[in-house]
Amino acid sequence: MGKYFGTDGFRGEANKELTAEHAFKIGRFLGWYFQEKKRGEGGEKARIVIGKDTRRSGYMFEYALSGGIVSSGADVYLLHVTTTPSVGYVVRSEGFDCGIMISASHNPFHDNGIKLFNGAGEKMDEETIALIESYLDGAADVFGQRFLEAPYATGANIGRTVDYVAGRNRYVGYLISLGVYSFKGWKVGLDCANGSAWNIAKNVFDALGATTFTMGAEPDGTNINAGVGSTQIHALRKFVVEKGLDIGFAYDGDADRCLCVDENGELVDGDKIMYAYARYMKEHGKLVKNTVVTTVMSNFGLYKALDEIGIAYEKTAVGDKYVYERMAEGGFVLGGEQSGHIIFSKYASTGDGILTSLKVMQALVDKKTTLSKLVEPMKTYPQALENVRVKDKKAVCADKDVLEALRLGEEKIGDTGRMMLRESGTEPVVRVMAEAENEELCRECVARVVRMIEEKGYLA
Repeated sequence: MGKYFGTDGFRGEANKELTAEHAFKIGRFLGWYFQEKKRGEGGEKARIVIGKDTRRSGYMFEYALSGGIVSSGADVYLLHVTTTPSVGYVVRSEGFDCGIMISASHNPFHDNGIKLFNGAGEKMDEETIALIESYLDGAADVFGQRFLEAPYATGANIGRTVDYVAGRNRYVGYLISLGVYSFKGWKVGLDCANGSAWNIAKNVFDALGATTFTMGAEPDGTNINAGVGSTQIHALRKFVVEKGLDIGFAYDGDADRCLCVDENGELVDGDKIMYAYARYMKEHGKLVKNTVVTTVMSNFGLYKALDEIGIAYEKTAVGDKYVYERMAEGGFVLGGEQSGHIIFSKYASTGDGILTSLKVMQALVDKKTTLSKLVEPMKTYPQALENVRVKDKKAVCADKDVLEALRLGEEKIGDTGRMMLRESGTEPVVRVMAEAENEELCRECVARVVRMIEEKGYLA
């Protein structure tokens, strides 16, 4: 992780950690950098596409980024409110040089973020991120020179801004085209988190014949993720039971993750989704290399269930970026995170919540079963997880007393589980996790570490 950009972009409270000036400078650099690369290749104008979620500050960052980009000579195409995976899709399918998503994902509305995609629709490479960070700090060494300021374009070389809702509409059409079966007769709940999915998910499910029921689909700029969405899954669980629905899907603010609720109102997380779809793909001979890529946060129960059906797995650091990188390196087709970032590499280069929903529905319709039966073979090990807001993440994770509390927990759990202490890549938070056969033991071991963090004065 860099100084500004974490595992999922440059994120922070709007006009505090992340300001309009930051956005303008990032736009300045990106517009000039890609325009220079285009010029060197003898090409036309560089083209950068921008999407945003429903946060009030999104307008400010959209205009600041656009102003910076066009002032440096590149053209900007605005998708307006759309999902993160749609930006990746538009970049790679329509030949853009770069994509930008303005979102803080599952964070509250006062936060925002800037996520960058390369020309292949993948998360931006670390080398380019490092150049941007250097520029934000005063100077960048690029193209064999040191630049304190990116040159401004003048005259006819100034870029332009294009309204590009058509790009978002093509993404919706693409999702609909992936619907292998009709969803007629299925009652589906969609929790759109008052975010990016609010004007996309229902259109897709309606087009495929489902009877849809929506919640979290009235964004006002300040209610994104507020009591709804994948981080507040209790709302959808209640909704599914009260409405008598067959299934429910919950997205986060930018709709790159999806969690499910079965017909009984029970949560089906990313681990269970990966298990169920890996099994389905294997049954149809489509699980290339017979391997699922997970992160170190996946539940022991997932690995045990995969072992029982003869499916291999690999583990990466937390972040769908790292999952995708390993999938690309190994030629794997399915991977993801417990949090609901599921990647189907045949169709997308990032987690895509709505796509995940469609794939779950495909397995259910094809097998003529319920979600509870589809995931029944996987038994989840009890887990305790505390997200602790702290002043200094790195100091916490290096503190010898905190690490000793962690070691004592690991010793008590033994070989029947595990413990983990890690920094969040997107927030001033450390995550303390324990997994064991006994839930009370998990809570006890996590509490010991959290108490030590508090005693050492690290709490924010």
